[in-house]
Amino acid sequence: MHYEIIAADPAAHLFQVTCHIEKPDPAGQLVSLPAWIPGSYMVRDFARNIVRIKALCQGKAVPLEKLDKATWRVASCQGPLVLEYVVYAWDLSVRTAHLDQSHAYFNGSSVFLRVHGQDDIPCTVDILPPKSQVIGSWRVATTLKSAGAEPYAFGRYQAENYDDLIDHPVEIADFTLAAFTVAGVRHDVVLTGRHRADMDRICADLQNICQTHIDLFGELPPMKRYLFQVMVVGDGYGGLEHRSSTSLLISREDLPRKGDEAVSDDYRTFLGLCSHEYFHVWNVKRIKPEVFLPYDLQSECYTRQLWAFEGITSYYDDLALVRSGCIKPEAYLQALAQTMTRVWRTRGRFKQSVAESSFDAWTKFYRQDENAPNAIVSYYSKGSLIALALDLILRRNSDGEISLDDLMRGLWRDYGKPLKGVPEGEIERLAGALAGTDLTDFFQRCVYGTEDPPLAELLGTVGVEFILRPAESAADAGGKASSLTVEQLAARPELGVKTMVEAGNLKLANVYEGGAAMQAGLAAGDVLIALDGLKINASNLEKLLRQYKPGETVVIHVFRRDELMSLQVILQSPPRDTVELQLLRDIDRRTEAKRRNWLGLD
Repeated sequence: MHYEIIAADPAAHLFQVTCHIEKPDPAGQLVSLPAWIPGSYMVRDFARNIVRIKALCQGKAVPLEKLDKATWRVASCQGPLVLEYVVYAWDLSVRTAHLDQSHAYFNGSSVFLRVHGQDDIPCTVDILPPKSQVIGSWRVATTLKSAGAEPYAFGRYQAENYDDLIDHPVEIADFTLAAFTVAGVRHDVVLTGRHRADMDRICADLQNICQTHIDLFGELPPMKRYLFQVMVVGDGYGGLEHRSSTSLLISREDLPRKGDEAVSDDYRTFLGLCSHEYFHVWNVKRIKPEVFLPYDLQSECYTRQLWAFEGITSYYDDLALVRSGCIKPEAYLQALAQTMTRVWRTRGRFKQSVAESSFDAWTKFYRQDENAPNAIVSYYSKGSLIALALDLILRRNSDGEISLDDLMRGLWRDYGKPLKGVPEGEIERLAGALAGTDLTDFFQRCVYGTEDPPLAELLGTVGVEFILRPAESAADAGGKASSLTVEQLAARPELGVKTMVEAGNLKLANVYEGGAAMQAGLAAGDVLIALDGLKINASNLEKLLRQYKPGETVVIHVFRRDELMSLQVILQSPPRDTVELQLLRDIDRRTEAKRRNWLGLD
């Protein structure tokens, strides 16, 4: 099997792809494009971006019939078959493809047709230079194996099979390249987009983080090379894991500049994202749910296990930052408290379990609407808190001798290395065996039920105090100590909404269930006009509310669609949904030792 791909028309965002099939099915060859990409659990229907397609056999056109939204059948022909097609690429994300004069990017799942019946045969692909003028001198960054192409050059690459072909995204641009080595494996960092990043610092920090993950699993990493593929934009965030690389979309402010010494919140976010995707080298790319072996990329693959595969990964991403020495324990606890705050502010966690969130990812988590905070929970965020709780339970029950690290090493040994899928319920069973006690009740309550894990109690076993208080303001994300008492915070009224600015107006993005706004009849999409006759703008809503006390009634005018409405709102006290975590100072030596071991400070 051989493919050719060229950025044929950057201005029109069009890739030209050619697929050469040496021995097509004599009964008529079926071809299709995947409907989704592993790691992003939503049907995206990539075939909708094919704008032209034709089939040729020995230079002559062959009839091509479209059978469904993503599948074609080529009429029977003798000899090699050639498919020529054009793909529209204008999705600046880590999931599909994007092309303009500044760069070309694609995931194989959105550009390479699958040839049915030939999934397991080796493939080659020629990545060709664009014919039209582009910005800068373009090079090629991918972990596809070379089949003659020089490093970072256009030319021929190869893959073991179709699954391998679509698991190595390609970035083509005039990018910045840096490299470091961990455990004998070269790790490259490629930044596309305008930036003034301190590449030496990024490499030094990533080297420590990668080494931390490698040390956890206790042996050499399962790839011969790794690539951090980073697209730098003004405002963006996203990552997608692959077997030997990751694609990242980040904001320019997330990167450190030369002379910066402190780890800003933005840079910590970037390092945490890199850490998350790197941990996926083991967890998800090799240790994976049984239903994912093999992937069925034409339809949904349902599992209740994403709370572990994404949640455990989300737990280790920031934990690795403190274990590697990139951030201090206080900074880690701040990040952890912010995750807890996000979960505590989600009313949907009382309606949907993380197991259900995983199962419904295809239709709910990846298709969130204005009611999402009231209806769903994130298997990433709450899953990470369940992983934290499980880690602390294992440490408590074994007096610090056993931890979640041991569970991950066991999963790697028994499932990741031999590439066996993890059956439903197996992670829970293995955790119970390690704990030396039946953990069925914990998992039933917190994974398959909607209870919060007992974090206050468990964190106390490692000398960390869990504090729950009302928010100071809409900008209070948790993690930092408040200058006000709980009583003072509780006296500050709120509506129970999240707002957004649109066309200069303040609009309700979310209206929280049980809050003052919902009880008064306000709805998502309403444009706030006035509060007790005073104009509301993008910056003064909280100031206006501070003139009142919980229990008082105010009149709020809104536009719903093009109709003016007047609603009476009884203001409420803010809920205790903001978390702080504090290191306890007056603890015994055993507790101190447990905390140091947990945070990797020994």
